[in-house]
Amino acid sequence: ANLTVEYRDRSETNRAGAATTNLLGWYDSDDFDPAVKLRIGDADSENIAVWWNAMLPVGKGELYTFGGYSNREGDSSGFWRGPNDGRTIPDIYPDGFLPNIITEVEDTSVGVGYRFELIRNWPGDISIVYGKSEFDFSERNTANVSYWFEPDGAGGIIGESPTSADTGNLITDQVTINLDFNRKIDWGVGAGPLNFAVGAEWRQDGYEIEPGDPVSYQYGRTNDPSVVILNQTGGAAAAGTQGFPGFQPRNAIDQDRDVIGLYVDFESQFTEKFSAGIAGRWEDYDGFGSTTTGKISGRYDFTETIGVRATVSTGFRAPGIQQQFYSLISTNLNAAGVLTDTITARNGDDVANAFDIPLLEEEESTSYSLGVVWQPSDMFSLTLDIYRIDVDDRIIFSSNIQNGGDPANSEIDAVFADLEAQGIVVGQAQFFTNAIDTETEGFDLVADWAFDLTNGANLGLKAVASLNDQEVSARKSSSSVLTPEVLFDDSQVTLIERGQPGERFMLAGTYDQGPWTVDLRGNYFGSVAGEGFTPGCTAKWDGGTLVDLTVAYRIRDNIRLSAGATNILDEVPDKWVGQGCDVFPFPELGFTYGWETLPFGINGGAYFARLDYRFNWRK
Repeated sequence: ANLTVEYRDRSETNRAGAATTNLLGWYDSDDFDPAVKLRIGDADSENIAVWWNAMLPVGKGELYTFGGYSNREGDSSGFWRGPNDGRTIPDIYPDGFLPNIITEVEDTSVGVGYRFELIRNWPGDISIVYGKSEFDFSERNTANVSYWFEPDGAGGIIGESPTSADTGNLITDQVTINLDFNRKIDWGVGAGPLNFAVGAEWRQDGYEIEPGDPVSYQYGRTNDPSVVILNQTGGAAAAGTQGFPGFQPRNAIDQDRDVIGLYVDFESQFTEKFSAGIAGRWEDYDGFGSTTTGKISGRYDFTETIGVRATVSTGFRAPGIQQQFYSLISTNLNAAGVLTDTITARNGDDVANAFDIPLLEEEESTSYSLGVVWQPSDMFSLTLDIYRIDVDDRIIFSSNIQNGGDPANSEIDAVFADLEAQGIVVGQAQFFTNAIDTETEGFDLVADWAFDLTNGANLGLKAVASLNDQEVSARKSSSSVLTPEVLFDDSQVTLIERGQPGERFMLAGTYDQGPWTVDLRGNYFGSVAGEGFTPGCTAKWDGGTLVDLTVAYRIRDNIRLSAGATNILDEVPDKWVGQGCDVFPFPELGFTYGWETLPFGINGGAYFARLDYRFNWRK
């Protein structure tokens, strides 16, 4: 049995700059001293986790179990509400406020299985695994503006609002039962036995959304959209708590889905130089029918030092149960830097139907790979793998559909007007859709060296080069309201094609001598680009190299002292300004670094010292 316990308490990082504009009324007057108004970086968090892994011989087999429990609490913030903003209540927050979002995540899992031999030379494994994750949200340092300014019936306002609330929960769970058999069959063909495996799986996925406290989402205490409630600026008062409006009863869901799968796999060494394998899997999903996917792979060794390998496979992915049933109204900044309520509409609900968004379909893919392996000695190896992956009907987030964002498309504004008449007042909408096909091509080159040095030391070197290019090969829409170019606009295409580094290079070395170990690693990440907040203009962030160093000394066999740094050169991405685009007002609001996408993180260097002590309990 192995038991692991971990406790971690990590403070926040904040890389926000000072707000140098009063465009959004973040200061009392235009005569102000710039100050940091945002929290941008890692959340303050406290985690505890317990994990186990155990095995016990039982009968002619072995019983095993694994699992764990973890609790993670986080403390982060939304966007600043200035003292003159319609989302602020001056009597509570005369200087403005930063809503405080509190999260608690509980993860639980347990697996039990039995390995056995059904009949001679037929090893089997039967297992059942259960997992559950619950994500609880709450809000502090907040208020419901519509509660405060709600008319009291006597010509005044009620003037009361809680400043904290439970804003709802997300819950997902899964049960999986597997039965697997495998054996080697001497079938008298080729240079080796036939490796045969077969198995079956039953899985149930569950998903729940639980609404928050009424104050977290209501428009006034009656939640009646026909009641006129005006904020401090004379505009319509916002519903729900500021920062993270809670999950509403209309978001609530409790659904599950069953999946059955069967697979078979064959592999053999046909000659001394040639091996091949074929595998197939049949699956049946509730609501999506059945599908069969397969893979063919092979390897041919020309000599003892060089060989080639290739694989062709097909893939199928039904929409995740979360992609089907998730929905939420949240407050985000739009491209103009204005706080805007945005609805993520559930597949098949009234909002998605109003925009004529069809039900999600499954993704289908085909992938190809070709590789070369060269190992001239035990001290050196080199591999090169080239690949291509084509995905049809890829499930992805749509663009943010703007209310009034396209004067040429009055149908969109008409849909938003109809939604407002139903009490759904939002400025943007987005959906999970099968909006695109993609093509991805690339290669991975990996080289390993090992050296035995004359002073008794060992030196290991590894070099990796990875290049890939992803393209949106087609945009499509079945909606009568949204064209393909509106449902998935150019900014989303840029995010897919250039939002992740297309190049990554790594060079690492490990030096061991006696009790000393030195690890040095450099990672280069290529440039990225985005235009989500600069429509029509592509902003680019250059790549950079992160260097990690660890020096360790083994004091005894079970005691090890180490010190070092990640990103020891304190590399940070390019700043938001200077990208060749009009990025106002984001840098002026305090977004020092890019927001939509970056080649690597904004925290910079982290430095550590660590003491490891290993021990065993023996009975």
